[in-house]
Amino acid sequence: MVDIVTAALIASGLVLLFAGAALSVYGVVLLGTVLGGGGGYLLAPTVGGVVGLEGTVAIGAAVVVGAAVGGVLGYLLLSFTVAALSFVVGTFVGLLTASMVVSEAWYVEIAFALAVGAAAAFLGLLLTRSMLIVVTSVVGASFASASLTVGQFQAAQEALALEPLLFDVTSPLFLALVVLGVLTQIGLFKFGYVAKLAAIVPGLTVLPGRSGSDETEPA
Repeated sequence: MVDIVTAALIASGLVLLFAGAALSVYGVVLLGTVLGGGGGYLLAPTVGGVVGLEGTVAIGAAVVVGAAVGGVLGYLLLSFTVAALSFVVGTFVGLLTASMVVSEAWYVEIAFALAVGAAAAFLGLLLTRSMLIVVTSVVGASFASASLTVGQFQAAQEALALEPLLFDVTSPLFLALVVLGVLTQIGLFKFGYVAKLAAIVPGLTVLPGRSGSDETEPA
């Protein structure tokens, strides 16, 4: 079972890494599903106790509900969801890098992480496409490089803390995949592949590259 989940995470990571923003609303739905399912998994013991579920049933229900909520919100509220997901990922990246930027008390590191998340959310509203490229590349690289694993999520769930999910953001493989993902996705837009895909896939429109842009429809 763990091997299947691991394979699914890596596969989802690869899709997000190389085509997250190119898939437009589908990419946002996938991103929302992955993050929502992960959040549901972490909160399963707490939520399960409230609704009277426990063990595998509680975990399964929490993951399904979290994934469904993330996916549905991603579909219905595209730009808002990109901003919200940018805040989540930006805050997480802030936690990963806080100790390298500020050497203060834990609450200073938390404040730094939240500031990074807020800045990412603002850019998610202003530069929807660009931030989606960055966010999907970061999340995709995290799973594709196995920087985030099932074991880490299990440890985080047991401790009900984020520390087990923190990894070395300077890892050469992780950084290389992030750069490769960003460049690949930019290339898909630049060379017109996304517009061609949008012309044949139902519901797929080209995301705007900047605020007020008229690039929302395929060329």
